[in-house]
Amino acid sequence: MNEAALWAELHALAQRAVGLSDPNPRVACRLVLADGRAFDGHTQEAGGPHAEVMALRAAQAAGADVHGATAWVTLEPCSHHGRTPPCCDALVAAGVARVVVAAIDPNPRVAGRGVQRLRAAGIRVDVLSPDHPAAVATRELNIGFWSRMVRGRPWVRMKVAASLDGATALANGTSQWITGAAARADGHAWRRRAGALLTGIGTVRADNPRLDVRLVPTARQPLRAVLDSALEIDPAARILQPPGAVLLYTAQDEAARAAAQARRAVLQAQGVTIVDLPGPPKTPGGAPKVDLAAVLADLAAREVNELHLEAGSKLNASWWRAGLVDELLLYLAPRLLGPGEPLAALPPLAQLDDGVRLRYVDVAPIGDDLRLLARVPGREPWTT
Repeated sequence: MNEAALWAELHALAQRAVGLSDPNPRVACRLVLADGRAFDGHTQEAGGPHAEVMALRAAQAAGADVHGATAWVTLEPCSHHGRTPPCCDALVAAGVARVVVAAIDPNPRVAGRGVQRLRAAGIRVDVLSPDHPAAVATRELNIGFWSRMVRGRPWVRMKVAASLDGATALANGTSQWITGAAARADGHAWRRRAGALLTGIGTVRADNPRLDVRLVPTARQPLRAVLDSALEIDPAARILQPPGAVLLYTAQDEAARAAAQARRAVLQAQGVTIVDLPGPPKTPGGAPKVDLAAVLADLAAREVNELHLEAGSKLNASWWRAGLVDELLLYLAPRLLGPGEPLAALPPLAQLDDGVRLRYVDVAPIGDDLRLLARVPGREPWTT
């Protein structure tokens, strides 16, 4: 097998860790023995074995001696004690002769130390150039992990379903369903990538969503978060029901928290975590809104790599105005709906150059609909 095919297979294997390994990166490893036999592994759930250990266990289960083998790994083997022991130590103890690494780990606790540790043990280590297709694929698959390690905040992806003329709902609020079943299932596959799914109280009131992953298989449910400045959510709202944990972000000050003590107790008894992050009021004397930058900082502290936004036009506009959206995931249905809710309720512009600029990353047909992935130029965390 040529190297290009090998890396393609490893990338597909690493994708199996999506919806499983968070907050750890999605990594794959292949051990190739001198006799040509190969044993694969990918990252398991947090606290479980990493890709290298899984490959070593597969070889051990087959009774294979891996001494002198080559380990192909999509991300640099870890060199520190986290939830598990260092993978470098496992590879050294197994006696592998060579390790080929697609990308250096952006985690400051690793960041080249894994390569140094392996070389110090006498193992040959080859690292691909950053522009190698396998290195690019590793970074893209783990863009949220890179974001949290390098920028200290999750990668923010906004998902929207709209008609060709840009309506995300009719003027009366009806939005189910603009896109078809295939696009909705694909949207759930993107939800599965995320460490947290976030919406606003307006969407909770209007649509009463569950905001979980149910149209594609998943080993874990992302954290669900609601921005609810005044803590107005109905305790019976579907988003508060299992499966998965729920965060409520409010902007309540000390007095408001005291006045809502009984209501907060009811929600907390349901297992809801309430986080108060008041920002400055938009107008003098106005009510404060949740501080969006503080939300990202809080989610990063909870080890969320990718934040997936599914909200209404007002909250969407707030995220764009704050300059915190990294990527837009847009599903376009082949229909015209006329006046309705826009993608984001942004204010009028005086000139075209004032608009938000994006670049297309991917365009693909999904069933009868079209999926567009557009990114804010230069926002990739490995470019900072």
